[in-house]
Amino acid sequence: MVFQLARINVNPTRTEMTKLTRQLATAKRGHKLLKDKQDELMRQFILLIKKNNELRKSVEDELARTFKDFTLASATINEYFIEEMMSIPATNVTVDVFEKNIMSVKVPSMIFHHDDEEVAPPVNYGYLNSNYELDKSLSNIQEILPKLLELAEVENTCQLMATEIEKTRRSVNALEHMKIPAIEETIRFIKMKLEENERGEIIRMIKVKSMEK
Repeated sequence: MVFQLARINVNPTRTEMTKLTRQLATAKRGHKLLKDKQDELMRQFILLIKKNNELRKSVEDELARTFKDFTLASATINEYFIEEMMSIPATNVTVDVFEKNIMSVKVPSMIFHHDDEEVAPPVNYGYLNSNYELDKSLSNIQEILPKLLELAEVENTCQLMATEIEKTRRSVNALEHMKIPAIEETIRFIKMKLEENERGEIIRMIKVKSMEK
């Protein structure tokens, strides 16, 4: 099956052909820039995905161990005591969110601030009523928190970059498979029409001269 390329509806004149030739050059430059952007976005996206996978595995492994310790602790400690000691945080955490620019993609960058020193215990409670598993699990949660926040930042960045990659891909494909071929086909059509007109004009002139003899 033969498919006919789409053609732009313009008058077949030299002026239009000149305009289209300029549009074609601009479209090809834009295609190259977008293709380069797409390639660089993909390169950085692959690096981020690798970092995300490694960070996620590390966080999930540490959380699994922490939940195991917490489950063991919960089995020997009254749940009301655990709820009470968790109700008042020992430290406050604030976050400043900034924007980074990666290949024209605005992604979040978060900086966390702790009111107290990092050495402060994760919660306020007496060790007399706790056990080793509870102390260990709460300490691990405090250590995992920065990784969890970093993971959230990286995953959000991956999502934003994936969206931009898809938008760029669509633009590249539209230029490569639609706009540029349409302009090229229209230029060929105009050239053909102009050549036909020139041949017709030559034939007309020959006939006029033959009639004058």
